[in-house]
Amino acid sequence: MASPTPSEYIADALQDFDPPLPLAVTLSGGADSTALLLACRQRWPRQVVAIHVHHGLQVAADGFAAFCARLCAAHGITLHIEYTDARHAPGESPEDAARRARYAALERGAAALEQRLGLPIPSIALAQHADDQVETLLLALSRGAGLPGLAAMPAHWLRDGRHWWRPLLGVPGAQLRQWLRERGQDWIEDPSNTDAGYTRNRIRHQVLPALEAALPGWRNTFARSSAHAAQAQQLLEEVAAEDLQRIGTPPAIAALRALLPARQANVLRHWLARCHGTAASTAQLRELQRQLAACRTRGHQIRLKVGRGHVLRHGAVLDWQASPDA
Repeated sequence: MASPTPSEYIADALQDFDPPLPLAVTLSGGADSTALLLACRQRWPRQVVAIHVHHGLQVAADGFAAFCARLCAAHGITLHIEYTDARHAPGESPEDAARRARYAALERGAAALEQRLGLPIPSIALAQHADDQVETLLLALSRGAGLPGLAAMPAHWLRDGRHWWRPLLGVPGAQLRQWLRERGQDWIEDPSNTDAGYTRNRIRHQVLPALEAALPGWRNTFARSSAHAAQAQQLLEEVAAEDLQRIGTPPAIAALRALLPARQANVLRHWLARCHGTAASTAQLRELQRQLAACRTRGHQIRLKVGRGHVLRHGAVLDWQASPDA
């Protein structure tokens, strides 16, 4: 059976993509986001806008913004450029800092477009594709991640009333670039994508070609494994939500101590993420559980660095406080 053409790949991806409109597409100027923007505009004329995040992290950033402005002007697409400072703090991962800054900037950009157009922007689409999904999975494996990491990137989620989508997760990056070539459409290559100092780039340029040669069909099987992990993680989150409702917010120490270690760790992760927007490392969570096990008297104190703050004991319950500089 013949392999799908680039147009068939994109048509299949968009067939099940039914976002509430208008839709904002995040546009970096790279091939992936350029293809997503033009494909969405083709499907929903006059219902698609674009947001470009100017990170200011490299000299080429002004060139990215200028390309996006020209592209959108040529196709009659409203563009908002949102500026952000994505520099990382000491001890913080540059990639994590850039990702957090980007999502915050996209929220601000959507709000600015809503004010400018006088319309709600209920949906934002991101252009990550099948290769990005595999890179995310391999990165998670290299870091010893649990189910949330192995589940890789979700295709859809809802946050603060806004839908976020990744409609291209089933499309290889090479197919997106070929789709653009067939239309005579250029794009911008980000110089940082060839920097071997980033683990993701080493995976992209060294590991993925080896997988392509050794394991035919690896994209589909890896995606299936991520889907299984996502399903298992969803179940764990439902169990954690039920446990947290039972033990209270903030969580009661006595109720936590009554849980088996795996279930205790699960609800602690859920509490930190849902109530405080932070996450504990494996070592931090293990130490917190050790201190909970030793917490048998009223005078036993708990103060442990977790995420961007500290978990503290306040009487019979645990609390988390952000660090002043967080």
